[in-house]
Amino acid sequence: MKLTFILFLVILTAARPARALPEHELRDSIVCFASDHLGIPYHYGGTTTAGFDCTGFVYYVFKHFGIAASRASSGYENAGEFVEKECAQPGDVILFTGTNSEIRKVGHAGIIYENANGILYFIHSSSSKNHFGVTITQLNSSAGYQKRFLRIIDIL
Repeated sequence: MKLTFILFLVILTAARPARALPEHELRDSIVCFASDHLGIPYHYGGTTTAGFDCTGFVYYVFKHFGIAASRASSGYENAGEFVEKECAQPGDVILFTGTNSEIRKVGHAGIIYENANGILYFIHSSSSKNHFGVTITQLNSSAGYQKRFLRIIDIL
């Protein structure tokens, strides 16, 4: 009986939602946890540390904190609250078109890692040959991502 009660307390404590953290601590925890996965390879359809695709990575990170996030890029079309670029915060979700920037639908997602006075860095799982897997990219220095940029949303 005593062991059962202790196990119940351990499970209850582990299942406590991270949203109980102050928002700035939650945002810091999200990007810290995300950065622990730098270098994990890209894997189409992947949602585990064996390999992630872009939304699989976003889903995995937010799931760790008990926060609902879409597993599919289409799930971000009408999700979250719009955030102006200059107001982006760590933990916001950044959305892009797929590789064809002419099709203005969500096809790639990442997590804002840092906003350094308007210079945005995001962490994502990339299928690019240059930055394959979980990596951090500076939006302002990537013409490709700037062209594909759609918006930033807050899902917290």
